[in-house]
Amino acid sequence: MPARHHDSAEIADITATPPQGRRSQASHSPPTMLRGLRPLPAKGRALLRPGVGSRTAPVQIRDVLAIANYRRRHNPEVVDLNLRRLRSFVTVAEELHFTRASSKLFVTQQSLSKQIAQLEVQLGTPLLQRTSRRVELTPAGQAFLATARATLACFDQGVSEARRIGRGEHATLRVGFIVGAALELTTHILSEFTRRHPEARVELHEFGFSDPSAGLAGATTDVAFIRLPSSTHGLAIAPLFTEPCVAGVSTAHPLSSRERVCVQDLLGEPIAIGRTDDTVWHDFWTLGSHRGSRSAQNVVETHSQSEEVEVVAAGMACNITPLAARRYSPHPGVRFVPVDDYPDSIVAVAHRVGQQNPLVASFVDAAETVRERESLIVRMIQGTPDPD
Repeated sequence: MPARHHDSAEIADITATPPQGRRSQASHSPPTMLRGLRPLPAKGRALLRPGVGSRTAPVQIRDVLAIANYRRRHNPEVVDLNLRRLRSFVTVAEELHFTRASSKLFVTQQSLSKQIAQLEVQLGTPLLQRTSRRVELTPAGQAFLATARATLACFDQGVSEARRIGRGEHATLRVGFIVGAALELTTHILSEFTRRHPEARVELHEFGFSDPSAGLAGATTDVAFIRLPSSTHGLAIAPLFTEPCVAGVSTAHPLSSRERVCVQDLLGEPIAIGRTDDTVWHDFWTLGSHRGSRSAQNVVETHSQSEEVEVVAAGMACNITPLAARRYSPHPGVRFVPVDDYPDSIVAVAHRVGQQNPLVASFVDAAETVRERESLIVRMIQGTPDPD
């Protein structure tokens, strides 16, 4: 492959004169006392001198790279350290003996001495004072040792954390939920996930009706059990099951004696609902889709599930709620009556699109696995009869 050529004008940025007040390192040949640095080629040194080169004289890419490398290496503000040299220095500083340090690092003493010398060249100051009998840290070496140790500790921690997260081990998964979570499937799903990732830490966070996304909207959870319909913008949804809706009414209410009701029976009633800014959620649980252009006129907003049940028991309002309320929120003053002509609610596991936590996909898969395996529980939740 033919060598790529550049006109001398193309290296203007490399050979540009430094700002006023700063001595140009590129205007001098490489100091011969700098050990471990490759000298700049003769052609490269010539190119660094003003007035040399023309637009018609081709310059090979290796020359450009040589100039850039020289400028980078001799810029006193840029120190590109090698972690291997840092480890070597820390080991020698702790042992204060090159033979013991080289044995500990499984390198030759000559190689270790070379690494320390190269590090000192990069820093521009001696770090160790060597005699035939002992090795001591210089004041600069003592100051640099603390930084070197901290740098290596931070780097090693980052490597370990990245590996653990990549394997899904020792990572944390924040699971959000609203009242009921995934109902009777919840413990099975959590057990399946912890079986797959015994080292993972699971944090459970409950949210009120004010946040139907169970923390996903505010990125305070990684994955969540949510109930639909609600606002799902930016979320990936995996439905688990559907559930019929019932009307909660006071035992003193005329509708409490009915075996079933329809939506029309409820449109004139005050409706209790948890306070929320989610218009999709609010519309569903106040029968908004059956009111045409008119919204519910008499809505009693509550702050919790227990408060909502007490409002209903007191005869202050009715509420539309999932069938599971019979099992999870029983109250002697409330009767839950099936609503024949209203769509089911959906319980799903959800997460933000583009979620980076590798445990999320495994949690979703565990939830779907449990849904398929525990078919009898799903039928009970959905209120469907067992197959013959």
